[in-house]
This record gives sequence, C-alpha cells and structure tokens, in this order.
Amino acid sequence: MFCPECGIRNSEGASFCVRCGASLIAEQPESATTMSYVPGDDDADANALAVVAGDEACLVFRSGGGRAGETFPLRADRITIGRHPDASIFLDDVTVSRDHAVVLREGEGWVIVDEGSLNGTYVNRRRGERTMLSDGDEIQIGKYKLTFLVP
Repeated sequence: MFCPECGIRNSEGASFCVRCGASLIAEQPESATTMSYVPGDDDADANALAVVAGDEACLVFRSGGGRAGETFPLRADRITIGRHPDASIFLDDVTVSRDHAVVLREGEGWVIVDEGSLNGTYVNRRRGERTMLSDGDEIQIGKYKLTFLVP
C-alpha cells in the first residue's frame, strides 16, 4: 500500500504512513464497520419488538450463536436456561452451565435466578443472583444476549 502524501510503500495492514504519518485509510462513510444502537431510538424497531411480544411475555435472542430473532414465549411458570439438553432454552456454549438460570413467574411479574453458574447471569450488564425483570431488560448468559419483553 502506497502513501497518498509521500508515495512510500507501507505494509498492507498499516493505517498510517511510516514516513509522514498520513492516514492510509480513505474517508468513506459507507465503509464504517461500527454503529451505535440505543434501544428506543428507532420507532420502527420498537414497533417490531411489540409485534414479537404479542400478548404474552417472551425472551427474544438479540445476538449469539446465530440465533438472533428467535423468540421464546414465557408460557410456563418456570423456564430453565442452560446447556442441559432438557433445558427449556438450550444454549450451546461452553461458558454456559448445564443448569445456568431459571426464569420464574412471581405474581404478575417475572424474575431471573442464577442457579449457581460459574460465569454468572447478567441483567443490563450487572451480574445478579436474583433479578426482577422489566420490559426491555437485556439478559446475557455466555455469548447470548436476550431481551425480555412484556405486553
């Protein structure tokens, strides 16, 4: 790769010229690889999630394991999450314990309880043993991120 300022040859992966320090990366807005997303910024996205939730609480995969978009309605009072083949929500990741967490209905609400997992259960980026869930909460277990939605 040649520097557009001084013409010296630079290594292929270089971002700046070794001689003059000029940027070797062209300013191309369409080549941006990182985007910021804040839930609620886009009304269309919020409406799409509302349609997914329907009239019952559910967990929606947001990322991890190629499962983005999968939805699990919470129809039972106890939903198990883990690497155990009999788990209600099976997560195939070595950082997920066999019996990692359980989502329980408590009255009109829902709570997620960590079942003594090694790597923990996170709700809104905070590790917790027992956390009351609210609409839009992000749950992370291993490499999987899920969103809790209620009607």
